[in-house]
Amino acid sequence: MRTSGRQRRYKLKSEINVVPYIDVMLVLLIIFMVTTPMMNSSVDVQLPQANAKSLQQKKDPVLVSVLQDGQLYLTLSGAKKELVDEDALKLKVGAFVRENPEVSVLVGGDERGSYGGVFKVLADLQQAGVAKVGLMGQPGEPAGQGKSTSDGRK
Repeated sequence: MRTSGRQRRYKLKSEINVVPYIDVMLVLLIIFMVTTPMMNSSVDVQLPQANAKSLQQKKDPVLVSVLQDGQLYLTLSGAKKELVDEDALKLKVGAFVRENPEVSVLVGGDERGSYGGVFKVLADLQQAGVAKVGLMGQPGEPAGQGKSTSDGRK
């Protein structure tokens, strides 16, 4: 006896349709690409340039930013930047360094600001018990390719 065409059993497909997953991933990628720049609440500090190698850090450093007008911003291990005064800087950094003695402390001063503001922060950090302090800068141009200044130096 012959079976009719309607009674045939179809084989099950063992393939997965990945098109919906790709669509969802692309939408998530676009969402993350749009929202990531908004999450950076940065302070506009123009760091001086230098031709030095960057240091490799094991932990997130404590960052102290000194603006051109002398305002101080503190970032503790990747947390949000907060505006602080000198006394709060000493207390917070001192307590944080006592809890994490291997954490590095970096000071970034605005290139347009006065040297006195950065020097005062360095003295405050020393009073807070910080043994080692680093200075931040931006990578400069390779040697021999820098811009000439008005007095002929490079």
